[in-house]
Amino acid sequence: MDEQEEVKVKNPWHRPVLIFLTVFIILGIVIMVSISVVQNKPLPKKYKYGIVLDAGSSHTSVFIYEWPAEKENNTGMVRQIHTCNVKGKGISSYNANPDGAGKSLQECMVEAKQKIPAYRHSETPVYLGATAGMRLLKMEDETASEKVLASVEHSLKTYPFSYQGARIISGQEEGAFGWITVNYLNQNLNKPTGTLGALDLGGASTQITFIPQQEIESGDNSIDFRLYGNDYHLYTHSFLCYGKDQALKLSLSKKLVSAHAASKTDPIEVRDPCFHPGYNFTRTVQSIFDTPCMKAVNISSGIISHVGFGDWSQCQQSIRKVFNTSRCAYSKCSFNEVFQPSVYGKFGVSLDKFEWLVANQN
Repeated sequence: MDEQEEVKVKNPWHRPVLIFLTVFIILGIVIMVSISVVQNKPLPKKYKYGIVLDAGSSHTSVFIYEWPAEKENNTGMVRQIHTCNVKGKGISSYNANPDGAGKSLQECMVEAKQKIPAYRHSETPVYLGATAGMRLLKMEDETASEKVLASVEHSLKTYPFSYQGARIISGQEEGAFGWITVNYLNQNLNKPTGTLGALDLGGASTQITFIPQQEIESGDNSIDFRLYGNDYHLYTHSFLCYGKDQALKLSLSKKLVSAHAASKTDPIEVRDPCFHPGYNFTRTVQSIFDTPCMKAVNISSGIISHVGFGDWSQCQQSIRKVFNTSRCAYSKCSFNEVFQPSVYGKFGVSLDKFEWLVANQN
C-alpha cells in the first residue's frame, strides 16, 4: 500500500520532464537543420560600382562597371553593365563654348543615377579621361582646353558620386588601357596563356601596344603593369594625327595642294580615289586645315568640291603619302621615325572606341 502511494507521488514529475526533453530535442533538430540550410545557401554578393567617361575626339561614352567587393589577387573582376553615348561631338568641339561640354553629359549621368543603387552613389567613383581630341586642342589653345575640363569637372561634381577627376590622358596611357581592355575581355590576364596585342583606331590618334620579343630602344614607348599577380612589360605608341578623321585630312590636304596647283576653277575640284563614285561634297579649305596636325597653306579659293571616283589601287598610293618611312634612327621603325619592335602574334582591334574587337593572325 505504501509502495503504490510512493509511485503515485513520483509519476506526476515524470510527465513534465519527458515533455521538456522532447521539446528540447525537437528544437535542437530544428536549429541544426536551419543552420545547415543557411550555411549551404549562397549569400548574395555585395557589388561595388564605378563610372568612366571616355571623352574621345568624335564622341564621349559613359560606361558603368560593377565588381564583387572581394578581389582576386588584388584585382577586381569587373563587368560592364551599361553604356550611354553622349549626344553630339566630343568635348574638344566645345572650345568656343566650354559650358556646353559639361551640359552635354547631363542625360547620360542621369541614367547613371538610375542604374546604380542609391545607397552606393556616395562611394561610386566617377572619372573622365580625355584622349587625342583634347590633346590636339591643348596644343592649339591650352586656355580653351582648361576651360572645357573645368566645365566637365563642375558638371560631374553636381552628381552624388565620388568625383575622382577629369584630365587629358597621354597617348602612352591610352594605348596601355586599350591593351588591358582587349586582354581582359579575352580573359588572358588571369591565366598563363599568351596575350593579344592591341590596335586602337580613334578619330584623332591610333595606338599600338603589345609585349615585344626584343629590347625597347625608346624609353617613351615602354610601360609596366602588374595585374592578377603577373608583371607585364609593354611596348606602346600613340600616333597623334593618325586617327581616321585626322588622317583623312592629311590625305585630303595633299590632294588639295596638287589640285590647286593644276586647277583654274573656283571652287577647286579635288578628285579622290578613296571615296565612292557619285560622292560629291562641298567643303571649305578651313575645314581641312583647322587642326594642329598640319600647317595652313595659302590657297586663294575658300571652297572645295570633293569628288569621289573609287579606285582602290590609287587610294592605297595616295594614303601611303601621309606616312614618312624614309628615315629611322633605331634598329626598326614603323613610320615618322618612331621606333617599333617586330610585330608578331594575334591582335585585338578596337575601331573608333566602339567595342568591335576582332582577333587577327599576323
